[in-house]
Amino acid sequence: MERLLVLVRHGQSEWNLKNLFTGWKDPDLTEQGVAEATDAGKKLKELNMEFDLAYTSALTRAQHTLKIILEQLGQEGLPTERDQALNERDYGDLTGMNKDEAREKFGEEQVHIWRRSFDVPPPGGESLKMTAERTLPYYKEHILPKVIEGNRVIVAAHGNSLRSLIMELEGLTPEQILARELGTGKPVVYRLDENGKVLSVQDLAD
Repeated sequence: MERLLVLVRHGQSEWNLKNLFTGWKDPDLTEQGVAEATDAGKKLKELNMEFDLAYTSALTRAQHTLKIILEQLGQEGLPTERDQALNERDYGDLTGMNKDEAREKFGEEQVHIWRRSFDVPPPGGESLKMTAERTLPYYKEHILPKVIEGNRVIVAAHGNSLRSLIMELEGLTPEQILARELGTGKPVVYRLDENGKVLSVQDLAD
């Protein structure tokens, strides 16, 4: 029995393009983001992948990415669960601010701490640790049991919500996961054993 879990970060969004902190705001994909999602679907199709279930966040850019991928696979009607537990981390007071302007206002070192520390949240927002505290329980309750049952599952979400899952799947330290870059629209393919442990990982960004 194949236990397949594919994680994919949404394609480039309008606010990615403008270099803005996005968080829970809801911009759609750019033309490049649509192309990235299309490419992700084509790569999965080349591997003859089909899915039984899909999960995504409550945000348009992740849902649109999933829709495009499923169109490429000819699986438009796939059962899909949407939940804000898979949303991007909330950037609080930084939301909507240009990242360069934030560095000018707060200082490069402070912005770097907010973006790249594990447990220091920006004002009014979430740290990666706090993001994991909502993402991982959802994964363990809703997604992992379905994979263990033998369902082939795809999750389209966000850089930091997916980092939370990858940290759990690969047993990474906070330092290791913070150094992990996830390209937009680049699927990561996991095959799991009957206990949910990773047997193999294939990054389709390579």
